[in-house]
Amino acid sequence: MEDFFEDKISERLGGSAFGKSTAIYKFELIKRAKAAAKKAHPGVSLIDMGVGEPDWPADSIVVEELAREAGKPDNRWYADNGIPEFQEAAAKYLEKVYGLTGLEPSEHIVHGIGSKPVLAMLPLCFINPGDILLTTVPGYPVTATHTKYLGGRVHELPLLEQNDFLPDLGSIPADVLAKAKMLYINYPNNPTGAVATPSFFSEVVRFAKKNNIVVVHDAPYSALTYDGYKPLSFLSAEGAMDVGVEVHSMSKAFNMTGWRLGFLCGNPRAVKAFATVKDNSDSGQFRAIQKASVKALAHTEITDRTVEKYSRRFNLLVDALNEAGFNAKKPKGSFYCYVKAPSATADGRVFNTAAEFSEYLITESLISTVPWDDAGKYVRFSVTFEADSPEREIEVINDMKQRMKALKLKF
Repeated sequence: MEDFFEDKISERLGGSAFGKSTAIYKFELIKRAKAAAKKAHPGVSLIDMGVGEPDWPADSIVVEELAREAGKPDNRWYADNGIPEFQEAAAKYLEKVYGLTGLEPSEHIVHGIGSKPVLAMLPLCFINPGDILLTTVPGYPVTATHTKYLGGRVHELPLLEQNDFLPDLGSIPADVLAKAKMLYINYPNNPTGAVATPSFFSEVVRFAKKNNIVVVHDAPYSALTYDGYKPLSFLSAEGAMDVGVEVHSMSKAFNMTGWRLGFLCGNPRAVKAFATVKDNSDSGQFRAIQKASVKALAHTEITDRTVEKYSRRFNLLVDALNEAGFNAKKPKGSFYCYVKAPSATADGRVFNTAAEFSEYLITESLISTVPWDDAGKYVRFSVTFEADSPEREIEVINDMKQRMKALKLKF
């Protein structure tokens, strides 16, 4: 039977080739490898160090607030571009945690149904066909994907260890700069765990003003910081409000991943542009979720407890990785540890890519990680693994360490 949609799918999705690719994407490969490893070794537990979301649920006070608000008749209405209470709570939160002052909630802040849709809609605000997005790699691809959908182009800025995993803005060719419209950055960074400095953010502001480029700072991990590094907002840099916006999320700092709520803060004209696109894309997140999030934003001790747990786990993880032969360092932010992949094993198994090593680690040791080959051969370990007590954390990490040491990895 002839496929009615054979010639109907848009070219941005591949046109007539849509759905016919035999390529298997990274996370699907990981999923399949995990399933195969569990089947082959039914008596061995899988240690999943690749999970990119919190292992704790939302705090009980937030859940209780949702329960109170969910049945209230006034909360049944569309929220559209958000409720004032959430905007005001977000402004107070940004002042308390990041020191941002002078924010006008109705002008500088608008909510989104999670940060992912915000990042997907921002290119609609700024990208015309032929415009270029500057984006860091490895990294979260959503803004780049939607830039391509709109007929824009993407120029990748590799994050290299020798540059502290910060992009080299001076490396961008002049012909690319001439058409560049947006710069996407993300700190603390996924997957590298690198953090930005005030001087780097100041450099970004100067770069944006000189080249007439909009800055989008993706900041879902910005409150998860360790060992003296304080949460840092791009908007705290002098002049940042003139050139950019920052995307925050309730997911990572407040363990509310599935609740789908975030917010955009920054230049009022840019925020208004986003609000216009959003108003034509969705009808807002459930008011009760926004009101529960108001409660969360007022209780930053929730984040403090989460940070304490992750920091403790990082100390265990970094020591274990180094004993297994890796050159691991505790990051200053995020919940990821990004390390160079080994080159081989003592018995002669060679890894040409990080993906090959990651698949081998699942198959041979039932340890799941996420590989990145965008700017060198690296694997990402996450401290969001399942463990219901500090004692259990030690058990999981020690088990992982022994399994990896048995592989006799070579670097």
